[in-house]
Amino acid sequence: MNNYASARIGILGAGGYTGRELARLAARHPRARIAWATSQSDAGKPLGDVIPGVDGPALVKAEDAPLGAVDVVVSCLPHGDSALWMERARQAGARAIDLSADLRVPNEATPDWARGAVYGLPELHRARIAGSELVANPGCYPTAALLALAPLLRRGLVSGPVIVNAASGVTGTGRTPKRELMFAEVAEGFSAYAVGNVHRHLSEMKAQAAGLSGGAAPELVFTPHLLPVKRGILETIYVPLAEPVDEPVRMWLDDYSSEPFVRVLTGRMPALADVVGSNRVAIGVVPVQNVSAPMLTIVSVIDNLLKGAAGQAVQNLNLMMGWDEAEGLA
Repeated sequence: MNNYASARIGILGAGGYTGRELARLAARHPRARIAWATSQSDAGKPLGDVIPGVDGPALVKAEDAPLGAVDVVVSCLPHGDSALWMERARQAGARAIDLSADLRVPNEATPDWARGAVYGLPELHRARIAGSELVANPGCYPTAALLALAPLLRRGLVSGPVIVNAASGVTGTGRTPKRELMFAEVAEGFSAYAVGNVHRHLSEMKAQAAGLSGGAAPELVFTPHLLPVKRGILETIYVPLAEPVDEPVRMWLDDYSSEPFVRVLTGRMPALADVVGSNRVAIGVVPVQNVSAPMLTIVSVIDNLLKGAAGQAVQNLNLMMGWDEAEGLA
């Protein structure tokens, strides 16, 4: 177990929504200090001019970042670009947390240096994260779905295809300007995308579901939607059961009773207002009425920029450094 009094943090890609959120969290963390942060477009500008309220050094380009001068490098770079910088960070001797999808699902093409990456969902892999030097931060959609499904998967209670209908705020699409994400295009609308069970997060969900269920994972059908709000994810999940369950919410209450960032609701379903601005996931469970076989509806909500990204990265940082898991997040 590591036990550092403090840590120097380097942030790759501080200009995006996730990088900005991470910088805000790191700046107020009692044990972390931002040693450097990168932005290709804003290099040379003081950090506080780009991210108001965040004191820190002037931004630099990624190629000028002293990777070996920090204890932990956190990458908020785009999918496909991040793995290269994670390899360089590890070669420079720094621990690393990758917020892209590049390292989450190992396969035959995964290089040797990345095979030890731990999937950074603390509620599922806390002990492994605490001893790790390379963490693959989970995706936002999988975080909400996996925490919702874990109690059933562990108990082998899922009998058929699980339907995950998920809706995310516009910050989930990134900060790069796109016409279809302009206010006039998004406001007062609601649309599905990656329809047909083809979203890149599906492989991540399937891999973790297989681990939770001892390799006998059910089929998953995942459809994401664009919600005309800034931030937050709400997932409505339909789960056929292998057998009837009395008082099903009790499984979630039991499994998550000691989890600082999981709130299981009874008596009502969670809403975005329960989680936006926090590192918390809120979960509600109800039996489905008027169907021929037992089924549950689970509603799971998170802030996509916090528990779905930067907040979870800080949770992982705390575990890697041997600090209280909630430090800088409470």
